[in-house]
Amino acid sequence: MELSKTEEQLMQHLWKLEKAFMKDLLEAYPEPKPATTTIATLLKRMIGKGFVDYKTFGKSREYFPLVKKEDYFSKHVNGIIKTFFNDSATQFASFFTRKTDLTKSELEALKTIIDKEIEKK
Repeated sequence: MELSKTEEQLMQHLWKLEKAFMKDLLEAYPEPKPATTTIATLLKRMIGKGFVDYKTFGKSREYFPLVKKEDYFSKHVNGIIKTFFNDSATQFASFFTRKTDLTKSELEALKTIIDKEIEKK
């Protein structure tokens, strides 16, 4: 299951804060801030999708992510590779290294990472 763009934006704030009350989430947004009801609706949807849960403290709820950012991002990238690159990580890597503005030092750092992963196999 995926998040909508607005849910993803809220999730970014929640990942950064790790746990947050409604007021904390609202404060994390730049101006113009969304309405409290908008955030509440997004949270309700995200709870239903299994991305967020909460603990109750009196009348307040403290929200926290159930999905790690790295896990969500990994699944998202794998979906992009499957959809746009014929399920080929090689095609994705080729596109990524040729069509982005990576510097020589960034490309060398990627090569180092790949070399280390090859050694582990």
